[in-house]
Amino acid sequence: MYLDAAEQREDIRIEEAPKADPPGARWQHFPFSTLCHHGEVCCDVAREWVIANDFAQLNGGNLLSGPRWLRQKYEWGPSPWPMHWCELVERKVIDCGAHAALAHEVFTARGVTSFRAQFIQRYSTEAVSQWRTKWGEENVSDHWIAEGVIYHEGNALLLGEDEVKLWDSSAGWWINQRQTGDGYGTLAAVRIFAEGQWGGGDGFRWGERRIKPNEWVQV
Repeated sequence: MYLDAAEQREDIRIEEAPKADPPGARWQHFPFSTLCHHGEVCCDVAREWVIANDFAQLNGGNLLSGPRWLRQKYEWGPSPWPMHWCELVERKVIDCGAHAALAHEVFTARGVTSFRAQFIQRYSTEAVSQWRTKWGEENVSDHWIAEGVIYHEGNALLLGEDEVKLWDSSAGWWINQRQTGDGYGTLAAVRIFAEGQWGGGDGFRWGERRIKPNEWVQV
């Protein structure tokens, strides 16, 4: 029976399937991670060490290059929050929020315009289950995990007037602009936090897409 014929029959009730929430709905009001500062020398020294080490690693190279040394020094994994600067530098394992916060600091210290960014990425049920178990064993919140997708943090680096590159610090790579399909690890949505002159207008250009600041944009 065709749909239009069915709609004319009173004895047949056609119900629309409930609309699925957009990828970022679960984390609509979730802020990006921010490192705490004791207001004392301990955190000042820790922050200065990170910035000095970045310049040493950069060794006069391209200021727009990703700080991959952070991923090499700090393994991605469960870490407790809140977290202070002096605590972070002593850890061997930090999560994506801490990775993104560090990357933002070193990009800014280089004089590069950097924005904090949030991502929603697609992963298999098996991967999600393993991460939930691992975070549970460390008694750390798994708020970032949902069914088939995860919440992730990174950075958006401004190039020229409105173009950005998206940096995944905990993976140590730039996110590919030419993603297709919904495969393992692909980007489902992105939110870039920007204020002032970058907080309005048509937003940022990422490849062939436009990303309005301060709101989740499906990819």
